[in-house]
Amino acid sequence: MPHTADLCDTYPDQVQVMAPLFTHYGGRQVFSGAAETILAYEDNSRVRELVVEPGEGRALVIDGGASLARSMVGGDLAKLAAGNGWAGILVHGAVRDVHELEAEPLGVLALGLIPRKTEKRGLGTRGVTLRFAGVTIARGSWVYADRDGVVVSAGELG
Repeated sequence: MPHTADLCDTYPDQVQVMAPLFTHYGGRQVFSGAAETILAYEDNSRVRELVVEPGEGRALVIDGGASLARSMVGGDLAKLAAGNGWAGILVHGAVRDVHELEAEPLGVLALGLIPRKTEKRGLGTRGVTLRFAGVTIARGSWVYADRDGVVVSAGELG
């Protein structure tokens, strides 16, 4: 995978750079893949539905409205995602079970940690265009994440 800094240097007009708000919690600190998107606030029902599907190296991007009140991803969902071939999960919100997240071969980025689980009300929307942290991420956009940060492009680069 190309480094995010190199992508910014090589493709300055083709990448969006995400604001540096996220912390790495997963077992992989470098990942990339085509984005699958979910918009859901304090309810991870749609996340659970998606991580049991074949990930095929994709990156799951969840806009949880920046809520730090409830965790959108924990150890069980990370284990499912890793086992089903997802490259990583980026959460505009909180995660939990950090000791379990670190044990999975999966990139996990989030705003923070909270031990409280989400409600399960079946709410949320898949495949929508998301806007947060200074970028726009559509389903199929390409997400690149490493220790320098996160960049998004319309398609695969490099």
